Amino acid sequence: MRQVQTFVMIFSLQILGAMLGGPAHAQNIIRQDWGTTDNGEKVELFTLKGVRGLEARITNFGGRVVALYVPNAHGGKTDVELGFDDFGSYYRKDNIYGGLVGRYVGRISHGGSFPLNGKIYQLEKKDPAAKFVIHGGTAGFHNKVWTAEMREGEEPTLILTLDSPDGDGGFPGRLATTVTYTVTRNNELKLDYHAEAIGGATIANLTNHSYFALQGEGNGDISDQTLQVFADRYTPADADNLETGEILPVDGTKLDFRKPVLLSDVLHSSFPQIAMRQGLDINMVISGKVGTLRPAARLSDPHTGIVLDVLTTQPCMQLYSDGIGERTVTGKGGKIYRTFYAMSLETQNYLDAVNHPEFPATPSTILVPGEPLHEITVFRFSNG
Repeated sequence: MRQVQTFVMIFSLQILGAMLGGPAHAQNIIRQDWGTTDNGEKVELFTLKGVRGLEARITNFGGRVVALYVPNAHGGKTDVELGFDDFGSYYRKDNIYGGLVGRYVGRISHGGSFPLNGKIYQLEKKDPAAKFVIHGGTAGFHNKVWTAEMREGEEPTLILTLDSPDGDGGFPGRLATTVTYTVTRNNELKLDYHAEAIGGATIANLTNHSYFALQGEGNGDISDQTLQVFADRYTPADADNLETGEILPVDGTKLDFRKPVLLSDVLHSSFPQIAMRQGLDINMVISGKVGTLRPAARLSDPHTGIVLDVLTTQPCMQLYSDGIGERTVTGKGGKIYRTFYAMSLETQNYLDAVNHPEFPATPSTILVPGEPLHEITVFRFSNG
């Protein structure tokens, strides 16, 4: 009888909680309201809790990773993701923190234009004189509200979908995109990208733009961290940070990270591809067979003991050391973010490939119906 009474009490409390409008609960994934856009679109925040301690907070606004709480070597947890405390800061400020980037990551040259099937397409841009359009331009996926679906389990999953119509931001063709986030039992945040052209050809090159701070967000810079990148080649860019079309060896350059390198030995280098950007902002060509999940990079911090391994099926990865110069950003909890306070490791296809036919054609950034894009990236956390 006591067991029956206990069951009835628990069941009644669950019903009461639902009636009072509390967040929808599952064992390892929680949804809560997080705000509303000017157009009345509902924004939500999802918390995914892994069985070994990794906790990811992700919003359907731009698929942004808002926080990543990672077990550190001292028995606690460290938030390793730069960002903001509230939806309004992501919505009102010009930023890309933690966002899903699409339809096309990086800069599209020729003033933001490209050829496709014998026609030149011009993307929308705020400044008519701009030499490029970056990160999807006016239709950037990081500023759209995605449809969300939760899946409970030992490896909680969040599925985000977005239907980008023909002409969105000047892009041709309709593009249906699904990005699945999973916190795995191995303390990994896994991103599974799927995009499909519907009714005609279009272009796509997707990534996530997390700003990783393994020392803890807002807790100093990354100078004493070590970086290893499994890449024999890189693609240089010109003074406007536009791809030259070359693919060059890293051997003998300051971009040779095949063995672990202390970042303080690199960030202020006079090597032209670093000096022009006042830090790292370079596309690396990942070694190994494209399309297979393989190591791309390893980043480690000596203070928290946190190690981040990046694995991907993508051909390339952008290294970006968040060189923001003298300006500052006020982040979570009022913390001040300064230059070199994070490292972005953006797995991607070749940048501006639609304007550089000399780049490898497989996998293509041109999508046609029946030949979808499918890529996987894994961010694996451990203690060194």
